[in-house]
Amino acid sequence: MNVATLIPSLGYLVVFAMVAAESLGVPLPGETTLVLAAIYAGQSHRLSIWLLFVVAAVAAILGDNIGYWIGDKGGYRVVRAIERHGIRIWLGRWRTVRPIDEAKLKVARYLFDQHGPKVVFFGRFVSVLRTYAAFLAGVNRMRWRRFAVANAAGGIVWAAIYTFAAYLAGTALERATGTISVILGVLAVTAVVIGFILTRRRLAVLTVRAEAAYPGPFE
Repeated sequence: MNVATLIPSLGYLVVFAMVAAESLGVPLPGETTLVLAAIYAGQSHRLSIWLLFVVAAVAAILGDNIGYWIGDKGGYRVVRAIERHGIRIWLGRWRTVRPIDEAKLKVARYLFDQHGPKVVFFGRFVSVLRTYAAFLAGVNRMRWRRFAVANAAGGIVWAAIYTFAAYLAGTALERATGTISVILGVLAVTAVVIGFILTRRRLAVLTVRAEAAYPGPFE
């Protein structure tokens, strides 16, 4: 789907739909749509950059809250079912695998209890976390008030940075999009690898701390 062709005709609507859908957990290019719309606004002046910023911020906050609600109301039960019964996948024949155990659930809960607002706020600026942070906050029973404050702050700051930076950069940013994408891709992969290594090293420590925080059967 080429969202660039939809912006001149649908404008704010396509930005709202893409950003909100990405925020509630659907892997759609919400951030890319916002950047393209801001560039279009700077070149054509057919969209108000201030209204575009408001639309993006509201869509991000609303989408995240829906994702949180889904995670809180249904996601936790799904995760617990996977932990208890596993999932069936085809590996030459049907096999049951258990990618989640109780120790990992406790670690995830511990991280959100201790660092939830940071995860929600900074997750808005990381592609994978932007899509799933709100859902995971709901799954891990983060208090809604803590989530709402961090989520609103992250959504507003994110919308402001990407809207106004893309608007001011204009055609220069558009010409450099390919190079920027490569650089960001390399940085993202590097960050994921480093994060994976650090997480593996810290997992034993986090497991001990999580068990101390939530002793016994986890409910």
